[in-house]
Amino acid sequence: MDYNAFIEQQVKELRATVGDAIAINALSGGVDSSVVTALGHRALGSQLKTVLIDNALMREGEPQWVVERFAEMGIPVELVDARSEFLGALKGLTDPEWKRQAITNTFYSKVFGRIVRESGARFLLHGTILTDIEETVAGIKRQHNILAQLGIDPQKEYGYQVVEPLKTLRKDGVRAVSRLLGLPKAIAERIPFPGPALATRIVGEVTQARLNTVRAATAIVEEELADSGAFQYLAVLLNDCATGIRDGRREYGQIIVVRCIESLDAREATVTRLDWAKLERICQRITSLPGVNRCLYDLTPKPPATVEYV
Repeated sequence: MDYNAFIEQQVKELRATVGDAIAINALSGGVDSSVVTALGHRALGSQLKTVLIDNALMREGEPQWVVERFAEMGIPVELVDARSEFLGALKGLTDPEWKRQAITNTFYSKVFGRIVRESGARFLLHGTILTDIEETVAGIKRQHNILAQLGIDPQKEYGYQVVEPLKTLRKDGVRAVSRLLGLPKAIAERIPFPGPALATRIVGEVTQARLNTVRAATAIVEEELADSGAFQYLAVLLNDCATGIRDGRREYGQIIVVRCIESLDAREATVTRLDWAKLERICQRITSLPGVNRCLYDLTPKPPATVEYV
């Protein structure tokens, strides 16, 4: 594919679609939403309002880090604190689809819907890519940013029209476009991170305490595997507990699963064969976290597994 021509075409289509109206988009810091932000900014300039919603589910310090990176590129991003609203919506939920639906409803109907109404925006730019659409339509996993493909009319339900400039691309294509748009490597080469963020890496109920645990484990895994060259790596907190020993006493502790995969576009994946010493070091660091006494390495390819657990 000629990605320069793709960019030119999308800029042209965005300008024609939006006209002199206001458009809005939500930035998460992942490569998909970052490319949409840069592409939309190139096409629409000040007609595009970009917000980053802190949903309490992101990595440590990530919201502020993302806002600062885009400020360096001359793209203003408004940071919105919605942590209590998302945690409240997730309280008591354990079913994966209910959790995803709660996040979708809170984002579109409440938090982002309110921001859109206040901004007067008539168009929402989405970072939907082809893999998101395929997995949702096939019933494999409901992606939080899929609406029209499930028969949801965003104009009727939420009051705005959705525009999806990346819907014909897969992850490798999005990265190619990101480089041509001049996004810094720290953004363009970020490993994939799901829209519902750490909620997809907690099996069972999402609570502040469980978020703290998986967030700390995520930081360890991402630090240790940053030089692995793998497509994606992550930490997952299971809902089960296991007996263990800490300070000479019995402990009923939590279990963290580490996952590291090779893939081109996330449709299929194989497991990275990590060095044994590396795995031992990751295990030692993770089991040093308060309340965690087991660390497992996931050897399952996709299929039969999906990349994420929830």
